[in-house]
Amino acid sequence: MPIYEYHCQQCNENFELLVMGGEDPTCPKCKSPKVVRLMSACGFISKGSGGQTVRTSASSCSGCTSTNCSSCGH
Repeated sequence: MPIYEYHCQQCNENFELLVMGGEDPTCPKCKSPKVVRLMSACGFISKGSGGQTVRTSASSCSGCTSTNCSSCGH
């Protein structure tokens, strides 16, 4: 059961929601069904050699979420 990020078009609230099956999401603040799912950066934490924590995200650039961003020059 994935957790998705949403934006409410009625009250402008951003929120995360655990989605089960064919459930239609509603805004937890105003209860509106007028929500859109947002794109979110995928990231995970892995243990490197020696047990140190390594954080990995989809972006090699701190200015955007793309792995290949020609607009920012990185």
